[in-house]
Amino acid sequence: MGLNKELDGIIVISLEQAVAAPYCGLLLADAGARVIKVERPEGDFARSYDSGAEGKSTIFGWLNRGKESICLNLKEVADMELMRDALQHADIFVSNLAPGAVSRMGLDGVRLRENNPGLITCSISGYGEEGESSKKKAYDFLIQAESGVCSVTGTPESPSRVGIPLTDLSTGITAFSAILRALIQRGRTAVGVDLKIAMFDVMADWMNMPLLAHRYMGGAPERSALKHSFIAPYGAFTCSDGGQVLLSVQSNREFDALCSYVLDRPDLPKDDRFLDNPARYMNRQALNAIVSVCFSEWKTSEVLGKLEAAKIANAQLNSVASLSSHPNLRNVQAVWGEQKIDMAALPVQTDFNCSTEVPELDQHGPALRAEFKVRSRKKDDE
Repeated sequence: MGLNKELDGIIVISLEQAVAAPYCGLLLADAGARVIKVERPEGDFARSYDSGAEGKSTIFGWLNRGKESICLNLKEVADMELMRDALQHADIFVSNLAPGAVSRMGLDGVRLRENNPGLITCSISGYGEEGESSKKKAYDFLIQAESGVCSVTGTPESPSRVGIPLTDLSTGITAFSAILRALIQRGRTAVGVDLKIAMFDVMADWMNMPLLAHRYMGGAPERSALKHSFIAPYGAFTCSDGGQVLLSVQSNREFDALCSYVLDRPDLPKDDRFLDNPARYMNRQALNAIVSVCFSEWKTSEVLGKLEAAKIANAQLNSVASLSSHPNLRNVQAVWGEQKIDMAALPVQTDFNCSTEVPELDQHGPALRAEFKVRSRKKDDE
C-alpha cells in the first residue's frame, strides 16, 4: 500500500500566479486535495508563458493540471463576497500576491479565522512582508542573484543563473511541506495557523554550504563550472565520439579502482602526487590530463561501461533532448481540451490517478459560484 489521496476532503483556495504557489498547489492536488485556482479577470499570466500546445502554454499545463479554475475580480463586491464565502469552507488558503495585498483586502488569517477557526493560510513573497526589501519585485532570477546563487554558479569567468526556476520550485516545495506540518498541528489543536514563506529565505537556507565556507573555512568556493572546489578527479571528460562523461572519485578505494580497471595505471595510487584527495586536488591538472588522454581513446558507451564495471560514480552529460528519451524518465500526460502534453512525472508516486485535466480560464466558475452560495446559505441556517 502506498500514498493514496491522503488529503482527500481538503479544500484549497489558491490565489496564485506564475510558478511558486502553483507548484505548491500542484503538489497538494497530487496528494488528493481539491485545489481551486482563483484567477484575475485576464487569467494567470503563466497562461501565456508559451504557446507550445497548439497555442496553449505547456508550462501552465505542467503547473496547473488537476485544479479547478474560477475567475474573480476581487475589486468587485460580489466577487469578494464569493471569495469570503469560499474561504469560510476552505482548509487552506495559498497566495503569492504582492506583499500586504491579501491583508489590504481583508483576507488575512486573523480575520478569516473569525468564521473559520481551522483555516491555514500560506503567503508566499519575495523578501517577506516587512522592511524595505518587501517592496521589491521578486522573480526567480532576481532572487537567485540577490541570494548569491549566481555567484557560485557558472564558470570562473562568468556567473550564471541556474537554468531552471530553482527559487520558485524550492519555495513551492517549502510551502507544501509547511502546510503539511500545519495540517498535523491542526489535527491536535483544531486551530489554523498563518504561514509566511519568503523566497529569499528559502534560497539563503539552500546557500548554507558556501555561506558556511565563507564564514568559517576561509572563503566561499570559486565558481568551477563542472569541476569541484576540493575533489579530484572530478568533472567532465571528452570521449572519442565527442560525448562527455562526468567522473566523481571521492575515496582512495575508488581512485585505486579507477587506476587499475579503467586507466590501466595501477602505479598511480602510489605516486606521491596522488596519494590522497588533498594531493590529487593539488596536482589535479596533471591528473586530469592523464584521465583525458585515456578517455579520448574510447567511445562514450565504452567509458561508461568501464566505470560501471569498476563501480566508479559517473554520469553522461546529457542534453534536454537526451533527457526526453532517457530510459529512467517517467512520463505523465496533462490533458488540455484536445491537447495532450507529455511531461516528467512528479517524483513521489501515488496509488491513485490524480486528475490530469488543465482548466480553461473560469472553466469551473459557474459551478463554484453556485456551490459556495449554497454552502453559505446552509451555514447561515445552522
